[in-house]
Amino acid sequence: MGKTNVSLRGKNVLGLADFSAEEIRLVLETAKEMKNIIHRDIKKVPTLRGKSIVTLFYEPSTRTRTSFELAGKYLGADVVNITAGTSSIVKGESLRDTLYTIEAMGVDAIVMRHKAEGAAEYAARVVSPVIINAGDGAHAHPSQGLLNLFTIEQHKGHLEGLKVAILGDVLHSRVARSDIYGMRKMGMEVHIAGPKTLLPRFLSEEPGIVVHERIEDAIKDADVIEVLRIQLERMKGGLFPTTREYARIFGLNNERLALAKDDVLVLHPGPMNKGWEISPFVAYGDNSAIQEEVQNGVAVRMALFTLVLTGGKQE
Repeated sequence: MGKTNVSLRGKNVLGLADFSAEEIRLVLETAKEMKNIIHRDIKKVPTLRGKSIVTLFYEPSTRTRTSFELAGKYLGADVVNITAGTSSIVKGESLRDTLYTIEAMGVDAIVMRHKAEGAAEYAARVVSPVIINAGDGAHAHPSQGLLNLFTIEQHKGHLEGLKVAILGDVLHSRVARSDIYGMRKMGMEVHIAGPKTLLPRFLSEEPGIVVHERIEDAIKDADVIEVLRIQLERMKGGLFPTTREYARIFGLNNERLALAKDDVLVLHPGPMNKGWEISPFVAYGDNSAIQEEVQNGVAVRMALFTLVLTGGKQE
């Protein structure tokens, strides 16, 4: 597919529900080029020279924030980080006023993480810089969904027709929602399993999505398994009993991994609770691409910056 068919220039990256298969394909193809830059001794190109990017994070993050920051810097942009605990936000400044302040400084893009669903969409309505959603509550995490697709394609050579098992707390997972939108658009078959209290009801009505009561049934003959993080705050809410019980019934261990295809690829968005949702043997085993996901995240975020700020052209 030629890159001339579609452009993302000026597009807000709010969720993969807003992306077509062609737009996703453009990001994945561009990320391949960006990964080559990461492997160089000198990781610097002038693609975004003169552009300015602000990361605005209302929730803690290591991987995502650092990944976006490095992506911008590798492309030659000026990147400034704002975190809630070290800004006027602690003085009671509203989200709208914070956004207006950043806009007034003339930035080109705002990468935003917020605990409220819809916060990124709200930002896109009130200010003019391109908004890239780095996670809004349990709603969406589009760049994570894209880097998962990129990682899978790097290993499998294609996406269409692959069977993916997503295990765990789908109900509260913005990663799972983005994955499901992206994977379905790219022709993948999605199988979901986890505690009934942590599975959204609407999923069983969606075509190409199969919900299982037992994780063994979801894993059987899978090409890819994505394990979601146990969110310990859910345990306090009584949505599952104990971490030990969770590991026994829903954890991915070597025994369960053997039910999938021999070359199954194991993913996890991180941070991992090893020994709970995933055993250390699986997390660091031959089938795992969990560390590779981190590197691929930088490449995919470089691709997003390049496409939304320049349309893919060298400026």
